[in-house]
Amino acid sequence: MKLTLFVGIDVSKASNHVYAMNLARDKLLSTLIPNTQDGAAIIESKLLELLNRHVLSKIIVILESTGVYSAHLATYLSNSKHLALFDSRVYIINPKISKNYRKSFADMDKTDPKDAFILADIARVGRTSELTPFKGAQRLALERLTRHRLHIAELLSTEKVYALNNVFLKFSEFETLFSDNFGKTAVELLLEYKTIDDIIESPLEELAQFITKSSKNGFSDSIDMASKIQAAARASYRLDQIAYNPINLSLASSINVINCYEAEMKEIDKAIKRQVVGFNQNHYTVLMSIPGIGKVYAAGILAEIADINQFESDDALAKYAGITWRKTQSGKFDADDTRLTKTGNKYLRYFIIQAANIARQNIPEYRDFYQKKFNEVTTHQHKRALALTSRKLIRLIYGLLSANRLFQ
Repeated sequence: MKLTLFVGIDVSKASNHVYAMNLARDKLLSTLIPNTQDGAAIIESKLLELLNRHVLSKIIVILESTGVYSAHLATYLSNSKHLALFDSRVYIINPKISKNYRKSFADMDKTDPKDAFILADIARVGRTSELTPFKGAQRLALERLTRHRLHIAELLSTEKVYALNNVFLKFSEFETLFSDNFGKTAVELLLEYKTIDDIIESPLEELAQFITKSSKNGFSDSIDMASKIQAAARASYRLDQIAYNPINLSLASSINVINCYEAEMKEIDKAIKRQVVGFNQNHYTVLMSIPGIGKVYAAGILAEIADINQFESDDALAKYAGITWRKTQSGKFDADDTRLTKTGNKYLRYFIIQAANIARQNIPEYRDFYQKKFNEVTTHQHKRALALTSRKLIRLIYGLLSANRLFQ
């Protein structure tokens, strides 16, 4: 440690404040440098100059996680061949770590130079021993892919909701027929039959043949399904003939968009599975051991958590994900209906909630827990039960990753 250079970098969009010290806490550098490619090269050269001038053999650099602003500099420094000669380690830490550490400096002002000093001092006191070094472009690439997946998923969900509005106008009882409103048979029925009357007036056997062909014999009794479709059509509202053509055009367009998004999702999933290989393989294997989570959600959780040692407890991880609840109380009244804070990492929250939804279908303990919470209230049953199941899953994830052991 005596031969180590400790560096803290307070990152903002426009600039980086760099603070460097030795083990004795002597200030060796405190300077403001632009957050640009040229600025990163300047930081590299200044650090190399300090290492050589003070005859140091190791360097530890700490930055806070500040969204995309810290990614470029962390990648640049962690990939520096010149700094690698000095056994360099670059860490991106949760801001809560530096916030908590700052409390030991009660009278310190909060300024950029002081923030950089705090980060350097965290390195000096050895707090990085439990952290995983930044893996540069690999983690950034995985994070970009998993976050883009959420972006596509949100667009897909929005388009489906929009399409279902047109479906209701065309065929108001349609949603009572299929478990998947955008399955192959459901979509082909909407596109093939232009009006409700076309379905009603179609011979039952002809409609049954259409169902058999479109579903590839997916229904055990196609005649019965055809009868249900015609019954739903008779129970549906009618529109003036002039309204059907615009609605059909809008539906066809939405279905094309939905198909495009779903195809893109499959390609992104393949890319995620390729990218995650070799990235914190132990923790990836641990997440994969939880029944039903799968490669994509495990990769998404891993990309957002990065290093479980950044979190003091499962409560801290839950707060980071925004899966905590605001308490609503007045006098002796405690509200049963409380809202998620949703102030944390929305990407991590998405992947954990999706994973919890799968876990409850594959792990009996989680299925029973979900059902118990579902039955406790009469409003928002699924959302509440799934959120509470997600919180339970966070405890499991934190425990397994912290102990580095597989689910049993």
